[in-house]
Amino acid sequence: MRHRTPLPRRLGGVFHVSDAATAGVGRGRANAGDLHRPFPGIRAVETPTTFLQRAECFAPRMRDGHRYCGVTAARVWGLPLPWHWTPSESLQVAVPADASPPRVSGVHGQRVAADRGQTYAVGGLNTMDPVSTIALLSPRLDVEQLVVMLDAIVTPSQRYPGLRMVRPFCSIGSIRSQLDALGAFPGARKMREALELVRAGVDSPKETQARIAIIDAGLPEPVVQHAVHDAGLLVATVDLAYPKLKIAIEYEGDGHRTDRDQWRIDIQRQRRLEELGWIVIRLTELDLTSGRSAFQSLLSRAFHARCR
Repeated sequence: MRHRTPLPRRLGGVFHVSDAATAGVGRGRANAGDLHRPFPGIRAVETPTTFLQRAECFAPRMRDGHRYCGVTAARVWGLPLPWHWTPSESLQVAVPADASPPRVSGVHGQRVAADRGQTYAVGGLNTMDPVSTIALLSPRLDVEQLVVMLDAIVTPSQRYPGLRMVRPFCSIGSIRSQLDALGAFPGARKMREALELVRAGVDSPKETQARIAIIDAGLPEPVVQHAVHDAGLLVATVDLAYPKLKIAIEYEGDGHRTDRDQWRIDIQRQRRLEELGWIVIRLTELDLTSGRSAFQSLLSRAFHARCR
């Protein structure tokens, strides 16, 4: 069995062949069969199988002024897109208005003015800021999907699934200011409409979707992440609530079902809330899709019963 010459450690797991040559790696070693070729001129020690690995593989080909944008930037930030990633999804790269977009299979380049939004190095990947990213995607998203995305970038929650915690601070006011600075763009009206429904503090995309479903049912907007206390002690923080009516709406993801300890905690928590006079309505993914109208009817009945 032939043993390959070890690569210089400073090259890392992904590198451009020109960097390899500078590090003293010969062409034969750079073209050896143990290295993968995800993009022309790029070599990888391991086959890229995840989104971030694909994005990291193309990064050495990006020039000054290039940055990830659109769907790719949203995935880098961990924003809740409505589309699942597949290996066939193209990487989206923004280049300055006077530059030529990359012409590489699996990469979609587009010209974007250099002053449109800011650029951040996120895990070593040059990426468009979250607000500009969502603005660029807005023509492809409906209002509810935009609310989900915008809720994600204003939340202080440390539990929001998949979201990068190290990200630029965004508030509803700062988003509004940034949209004003962007001026007219495709999807701007939807963005502004969605911004009126954005609330800070959500813990997941499903909480946002549940809140929108409740508003769509003609009910008053519930409070987000309401803390319930008894005798000065915290009993629970519920996803959505009508505090005066003592109605709690809780979204149950699969983790609540498959985690034995969480399941037990949930039961004790619900029992305690009910002892304090709360109605607890638990919903799942089905209640936000095909069972949406049934969930809305159930909550409406509970709401109007408590209003009597």
